[in-house]
Amino acid sequence: MADKEKPEKPQNVEILKDKVSAGDKNLVLARDVFPQELPVVPIRGRPLFPKMTVPMIIENENLRKMIIQTDEAHTKFIGLALIRDEGSNTQENISSKDLYNVGVVAEILQVAQVSPDMPAQMLLGSLERFKIKAIIQENPHIIAKVDYMHETEMTHNDELRAYAISVVKAIKELIQLNPLHKEELNLFASRSSLADPGRLADFAAALTTASGKQMQEILETISIRARLKKVLHLLQKEMDISKIQVQITKQIEEKLSKQQREFFLKEQLKAIKKELGLSKEGKESEVEKFTERLQNLKLTDEAQERVNEEIEKLKLIEPTSPEFNVSRTYVDWLTILPWGVFTADNYDIDKAAKILNRDHYGLADVKERILEFLSVGIMKGNISGSILCFVGPPGVGKTSLGQSIARSMGRNFYRFSVGGIRDEAEIKGHRRTYIGALPGKFIQTMKVCKSANPVIMLDEIDKIGASYQGDPASALLEVLDSEQNKDFLDHYLDVRFDLSNVFFICTANQLDTIPAPLLDRMEVIKLAGYILQEKMEIARRYLVPKQLKAHGVKREQVTITSEAIRDIIDGYAREPGVRGLENNIKKTIRKSVKKIVEKKVKKVRISKANIHDLLGKRIFTDESLYKQPTPGVVMGLAWTSMGGDTLFIEATKVLTGKSGFKQTGQLGDVMIESSEIAYTYVRALLSNDENARKFFAQNFIHLHVPAGATRKDGPSAGVTMATALYSLVKNKAIKKNFAMTGELSLTGLVMPIGGVKEKTIAAKRAKVVNLIFPTENKRDFDDLPAHVKKGLKPRFVSKFEQIVKICF
Repeated sequence: MADKEKPEKPQNVEILKDKVSAGDKNLVLARDVFPQELPVVPIRGRPLFPKMTVPMIIENENLRKMIIQTDEAHTKFIGLALIRDEGSNTQENISSKDLYNVGVVAEILQVAQVSPDMPAQMLLGSLERFKIKAIIQENPHIIAKVDYMHETEMTHNDELRAYAISVVKAIKELIQLNPLHKEELNLFASRSSLADPGRLADFAAALTTASGKQMQEILETISIRARLKKVLHLLQKEMDISKIQVQITKQIEEKLSKQQREFFLKEQLKAIKKELGLSKEGKESEVEKFTERLQNLKLTDEAQERVNEEIEKLKLIEPTSPEFNVSRTYVDWLTILPWGVFTADNYDIDKAAKILNRDHYGLADVKERILEFLSVGIMKGNISGSILCFVGPPGVGKTSLGQSIARSMGRNFYRFSVGGIRDEAEIKGHRRTYIGALPGKFIQTMKVCKSANPVIMLDEIDKIGASYQGDPASALLEVLDSEQNKDFLDHYLDVRFDLSNVFFICTANQLDTIPAPLLDRMEVIKLAGYILQEKMEIARRYLVPKQLKAHGVKREQVTITSEAIRDIIDGYAREPGVRGLENNIKKTIRKSVKKIVEKKVKKVRISKANIHDLLGKRIFTDESLYKQPTPGVVMGLAWTSMGGDTLFIEATKVLTGKSGFKQTGQLGDVMIESSEIAYTYVRALLSNDENARKFFAQNFIHLHVPAGATRKDGPSAGVTMATALYSLVKNKAIKKNFAMTGELSLTGLVMPIGGVKEKTIAAKRAKVVNLIFPTENKRDFDDLPAHVKKGLKPRFVSKFEQIVKICF
């Protein structure tokens, strides 16, 4: 089989002998003697004519092997035959029956193959026509026995010359219509003579765009006269086609030139407007801008439908129409919201703990609660639907805690205050029928954050209002409900937006004014405040460096001693938070900077000795209002929205000859009732005491709670009032350095109260050591941090008689 694949050697010597005997004196090169058996390569599209050089790519593996073997032989001839029906067979299963009988023999001029697996590239020079006589081999490639179809030279025939001149004229006309053929004609003229009519006919046929079948017909025509006639017919058809093509091209160019001119003018206009700072184009650019935005968003089906409708509507409205701006603004809001855009959550509990400890000192119990909350979110892989509420006095770090949580999670943070909001539309937006309508605060927040899962802080939620315009607190019920906010409907958008991935954090000073249904939706975390030691550490770590930087001074220029900070806290900033402390530090640094600027000193050292000069008279003194215990006066512990506090309850008598009782000090209804219960209980407790009975019968008793300008309420002062009345009746002062809290029942039971931590911290700030709490609050006291309980002596009582034994 391998021997059959190799092309035959040149024709036998007898042919050469015949030529010599016939008187042919010309020498014949071995390469010009064609073999009688040729390997045939099927070609597609158009046949190849003799005397042409063409490149070819062979992909078939068997043909590649044959080409390489032929190229290595001393005769490098192959046959090229056109496939009859290209669509019927693939390259792999073409047989000799699929080929035309007439083809051309070609010499392999060059073969290039990068690797055995890659197609072979070769350069062929076609030489002469052949006709297949018989098929010698079908596989792995076709080998055929052929006869060569030589042309007779008829260059001196006048008729053929006339035909040739007509062909040349037709070619010239064709070149005028299609200049691309000019290079081919030049190439032909450089390699051939126009006096060769057969060569001219083949070249002219190759110039046309005729079908493969028509070209094959020219190839099979041996008669030069008949071939020239057929070629002239093809050239005439080609010229007609070229004329139509020129006409079409001209129409397209005219249209394109007009469009290009408009395009260039528009681009120039844009550039001029940009240079002059003028406003950009009209609604087309707006629509284009909105369409570009939508490519990066994942809208819900409802939102996508609405946006498409509004964009189509916008295209139909004239820019001068008043409705255009309304519609444009609405589409702008719809497309600028972060539909399906999320920031990646950072579920790293260690990182969250580091951030909380770095940003805040103390508040160990609060940090633990926050980390527990984040841990649950990490475990289930989602913190959506989370709503925290930080409750505590001002300045304890509620807002900054929210910022730290956002940083630890890697989410965007946005804070806005709902305090004083009275209009429901601030939450749920205005309807578009109103002039100047806008979406509500939450949709505006989503626009600013540019993500659908930010951390949103609602500040001062306990101060939200209500009016005839609606109840914003009720509107918040939908927002802060994880079951409802996934389909939050803003009145302006009128399209549902998913808020379920938002982490909500609310802040409040007290819980009493928050509606119960709203409070029920939140996880409450209480921040009680700081004691002196914590405040000193906060000032040293955060407040002093922050204010030095804010005032533009270096640490070596202004120094504040620890004793000075302690004195500021004790004498000027005893509130639960650190805002007052920070303001006082500002004041001291500000006065120190003034001295440096006036060049009085180069450095300022703020110590306890010069605090009075910088801040003035102390607001809080170590001296109590009552240096010594006084009958009828008892210190109580109270809880306010500003944190814990100490207060004195005073009771005095007026001899009137009849009994009576009144209370003053801006007391609320609950506190008034507590005072009346205390009066009734003490009178009943001492009913067996003759002196006490006479005291109540002949004296009018007045109970007062100092700081009369401050409104007070709550039941926790019941035992303090009863102790003050008992002390007054017995004319006996309680022991020194005592404070108490607890609700009193009419039967003398001491009921539990709230705010144990705040009240304990207040007592510690006031340097009170002995504390009295209800027995049921013992667990609350035991849960307090050790540094808060240090130095305190608590007593826990369940009946008022126990207080009498302890204090008297």
